[in-house]
Amino acid sequence: MAEKNEPLLEVRHLEKHFPVRRGLMRRTQGYVKAVDDVTLSFAKGETVGLVGESGCGKTTTGRSILRLIAPTSGEILFSSKELARDGEATRRVNVADLPDEDLRRLRRDMQIIFQDPYTSLDPRMAVADLVGEPLYVHGIARGSELRDRVESLLIAVGLSADHMQRFPHEFSGGQRQRIGIARALALRPQFIVADEPISALDVSIQAQVVTLLQDLQEEFDLTYLVVTHDLTVVRYMSDRVAVMYLGQIVEIAKSEELFEHPRHPYTEALLSAIPVPDPKTRVNQILLEGDVPSPLNPPSGCRFHTRCRYAKDICRKENPEFRAMGEEHYSACHFAETLPLKPFGKS
Repeated sequence: MAEKNEPLLEVRHLEKHFPVRRGLMRRTQGYVKAVDDVTLSFAKGETVGLVGESGCGKTTTGRSILRLIAPTSGEILFSSKELARDGEATRRVNVADLPDEDLRRLRRDMQIIFQDPYTSLDPRMAVADLVGEPLYVHGIARGSELRDRVESLLIAVGLSADHMQRFPHEFSGGQRQRIGIARALALRPQFIVADEPISALDVSIQAQVVTLLQDLQEEFDLTYLVVTHDLTVVRYMSDRVAVMYLGQIVEIAKSEELFEHPRHPYTEALLSAIPVPDPKTRVNQILLEGDVPSPLNPPSGCRFHTRCRYAKDICRKENPEFRAMGEEHYSACHFAETLPLKPFGKS
């Protein structure tokens, strides 16, 4: 049974390593360390943003938490309503080692909004079937009750009952993403991974979908992990932000604290790349030299040292400790307390 002040979800030392097989016998020659010792927590009703460059392991982290991809190691502790026993409001379970039957029931508590609304919806299924399928598969509703629930979900995401018999190709990108959101909400989950939920949409539609997600969070009492490379969206949506580089979390802080007082050079570089909506303000973007190292053979010491303009000998030899910089602010940098890092919007 969950403790009163226990987080809804705790991820402890999560790892996902993909084997690399070569040769005629397909022997394992090494491992791509896509997610390497990630620890996160989520309070009920909180939005945590996960940011970083493409290929840093953000999506793999989100899918591993849901166990859409089986993690290599680590714990994913979740306070589940669906798996609660008699007399319990919730039950603390480790998603990483749940048997298949319990994992299927847990899907009611944990869902995902996929990045691409063009490929995540079956083009042969009408909207009524796409949104109603989770309810049917889990035996929650049938017949007229199923139809009523689907209609209610469509209205909640800004569509109407008239859309129920249409097919995905008849909708715009923003409408398709709304259908995907309705599908994710169908089972009334507690926790949702929103994987780049607006990156495939027109700029004019992105703000509408972000506002919709915030409204739904309040209406359905949701907790979000928002995976994105758009720091502007993260600042607007998130309570806390986690910065990821080459499979590891390098900084976590409250949203405003991260933007005003970055404590990792990689965070500083990401913030410098955000456009400032003021023609009088000139920001010198920090251009990171070189390419992102391969997760198959990550650098020794600090993984960011090969591209860091502040790197010293210790950075090449020793992996920095992930330590507290203040209230709910953590950084993995040897010189986090002393580096003159610039906040968002400053040259």
